[in-house]
Amino acid sequence: MLALGVILKDILLPIFVIMFIGFWMQKKFELNVQTLARLNIYYLVPAFIFVKLYSTEISMRLFGNILMFFILYVVILYIISHFIGKMLRLGKGEKTTFSNSVMFFNSGNYGVPVNDLVFRSDPFAMSIQVIMLTLQNIFLFSYGIFSLQSVRVGKLQAALGYFKMPVLYAMLSGILLNYFEIAVPSFIWTPANYIAEAMIALALFTLGAQVAQIKFTSTLSTLYYSLALRLAVGPLIALAIIYIFNVDGIVAQALLIGSAMPTSVNSAVIAQEYDNHPDLAAQIVLFSTLLSAITVSIVIYMARFLF
Repeated sequence: MLALGVILKDILLPIFVIMFIGFWMQKKFELNVQTLARLNIYYLVPAFIFVKLYSTEISMRLFGNILMFFILYVVILYIISHFIGKMLRLGKGEKTTFSNSVMFFNSGNYGVPVNDLVFRSDPFAMSIQVIMLTLQNIFLFSYGIFSLQSVRVGKLQAALGYFKMPVLYAMLSGILLNYFEIAVPSFIWTPANYIAEAMIALALFTLGAQVAQIKFTSTLSTLYYSLALRLAVGPLIALAIIYIFNVDGIVAQALLIGSAMPTSVNSAVIAQEYDNHPDLAAQIVLFSTLLSAITVSIVIYMARFLF
């Protein structure tokens, strides 16, 4: 089991250092947070997804198994969050942000280093996390954006609007070029890598800037339910799916640990871009990341003893 202090020092502290820089600069210079969000969505995230999908060697059988797990996992989370949203009598926009905060988890800048640390840079364990990261990005930048846009412009317009998003074409390009083993020219590959490497830093910087603007007026019950579902109920659902389908070994451990991550930073980024309760989204990301120091440590401990 990893000590809580190690997780705090090696994983959480670097995350909060970058967030604090964004927080401080927003307070000092009053940055345009909307512009920061658009830089993430239209510039950095497409390059990040393209590079990851093109460069990762993934077994199709393993991909299929994880895809099945992922679909079951997010569908169950959606049903539960949708029911609780109705119980709390949330408005349509707030209910969408609430559900997104539960379904979208931080598989990248949090999940990847946790996986690397727990499994001591095991390439097989990391391939599982990369698949989870890929599926999360596809889901977040397809359904996530569609759900937020449909609140304002309707489902048809939201669906049509998604075809204007560069993320879609980055995903398709990465998958197809990888599958057909088509070489990417260096004048494209080199800048794509440069841009991709900046994604995590600017996403966390943007979150810090969002936090600096937060007015803590959102209903606390919404925040509490989101934290409980994402950090406690989420891993229990993953554990149930793993046992039902008799998954074991490193695959089971990596899936369970990967499912315990806090709410995705990009869920707050897209909430900011589409102006759908961005304060609530940023609060949930902030507090779920803070509390995850405890919950992720417990899940890591459970994974080591259960499988």
